[in-house]
Amino acid sequence: MRIGMAAGQVFRRGAHRNRAVIGKDTRLSGYMLEQALTAGFLSVGVDVFLLGPIPTPAVGFLTRSMRADVGVMISASHNPYEDNGIKLFGPDGFKLSDAVESDIQALVMAPADLILAHSAAIGRAQRLDDVQGRYIEAVKASAPRGLDLSGLKVVVDCANGAAYKVAPTVLVELGAEVVRVGVAPDGFNINGNCGSTHPGVLQEQVVAHHAQIGIGLDGDADRVIMVDETGMVIDGDQLMATIADQWTQSGLLSGGGIVATVMSNLGLERYLDARGLKLVRTQVGDRYVLERMRADGYNLGGEQSGHIIMTDHATTGDGLMAALQALSALIRSGRPASELFRAFEPVPQLLKNVRVADATAALDAVSVVKAIAAAEARLGKNGRILVRKSGTEPLIRVMAEGDDSDLVRSAVDQIIEAIPRPAA
Repeated sequence: MRIGMAAGQVFRRGAHRNRAVIGKDTRLSGYMLEQALTAGFLSVGVDVFLLGPIPTPAVGFLTRSMRADVGVMISASHNPYEDNGIKLFGPDGFKLSDAVESDIQALVMAPADLILAHSAAIGRAQRLDDVQGRYIEAVKASAPRGLDLSGLKVVVDCANGAAYKVAPTVLVELGAEVVRVGVAPDGFNINGNCGSTHPGVLQEQVVAHHAQIGIGLDGDADRVIMVDETGMVIDGDQLMATIADQWTQSGLLSGGGIVATVMSNLGLERYLDARGLKLVRTQVGDRYVLERMRADGYNLGGEQSGHIIMTDHATTGDGLMAALQALSALIRSGRPASELFRAFEPVPQLLKNVRVADATAALDAVSVVKAIAAAEARLGKNGRILVRKSGTEPLIRVMAEGDDSDLVRSAVDQIIEAIPRPAA
């Protein structure tokens, strides 16, 4: 509730009736947090429009479209149902900067500084009924003109999440034959062995139904992975490579390259370099990708995990919009997905997670610092080491890549062995 109060106070500006839009995914706890946030906004004089279950990018779109002062998405993205989180959007539909988040956090931690509305100025709340239709039309409008998916069989896995209605609807309205997976949310099964982070069922269904392509979304549908007709996964790096190539040929790519994170495969960088395109890297997190895109004039960026950001069409990663760009490329090429979306040969890359009690302390341990330095020395200029904290879980993520797969595996294991484990 205090987060709602603080965000409302930070974004309450002007003499007009200030308004907030609140969306959520399908987690059971969403009901509870939705009501608490609503109470917070109303108490500081901000009207609330409840969107119900809707993808994260739809909240960014509707915040701007409805001229709201702040947007909220209640979601823990790809995490299991036990977790939940709150994503905030400014009036421009973009995620907040670190500075604005710090202002909100300071108010949350100092409730005495929160200013409640007078009795007559308390906000009102209402639920909007046409939200999904608005977003569906926006997604279809983002697709290349005349996109016709007739004759294409597509399996779509919605992770029992926020896109369980809108994603199949968009594909059907564009003419595809659609096999639906993960479209029966019950409050507990979001991301449960389904969706972009658990593609096994999607892979099986694509092969079983002889589909040309599979689409896997995560719980809030801001990321996407795809599966080719043979059942092989197509990650965000391969999708960005293919879309960048298509946009370069069409004269649509801005900035002379794309923005990705330090996690993107070295093979993507080499692929782009061979075509005279740049790969600009940022720290992990789609909002850092977006900040660099906006600062330097790029219109395509994303993460290996499947956040694909296309600023000509959306204010954040949009799994469904990215999927339509990929499907358009597939149709225009006339090639099977197994060929088109193997734009480059990935450099051997290994990522392992280690659960710890205190990630910051573990990373600062002398044994870990020495192990990282030793691994970097072994890989030399032909590889990379990346060790970082998870942004959502008490994990340390250890990644290495290089041309020698055995050396990569050894480097990761060397670092993991040095990480202090929590006491039993």
